[in-house]
Amino acid sequence: MGLMSKILGDSGGTRQTGDYIELEAGDLAVDDVESDRQVRIANIGDKSDVIDIKDAVYDGDIVVADITRHTTKDRTMEHITDELKQVAREVGGDIVQKDDDQLLITPAGVSISRKRLGQ
Repeated sequence: MGLMSKILGDSGGTRQTGDYIELEAGDLAVDDVESDRQVRIANIGDKSDVIDIKDAVYDGDIVVADITRHTTKDRTMEHITDELKQVAREVGGDIVQKDDDQLLITPAGVSISRKRLGQ
């Protein structure tokens, strides 16, 4: 199956996970792209990681934070979530937890739909 067949699909087949190509960030040429906002990826290992996330949201970026190192019932995670909720409120943004492994935090002007696509 060729690349265009994977993108456009075959007329008689169904798509499966193996039909998609995973892209590495290094494969993308973004040097010439100018934007006011970026989507930033973060890992939250401890409370000190919150500082960079807060700075990014204050700067107008969207942050996807991996929280797999913590359980949602963890006191540290509760404190971190409260801090990030406060940041979202201060900038007029939004925050939501996706499943048990990610937080999405947005700046002003970007809201997060609570409804998944296709539902």
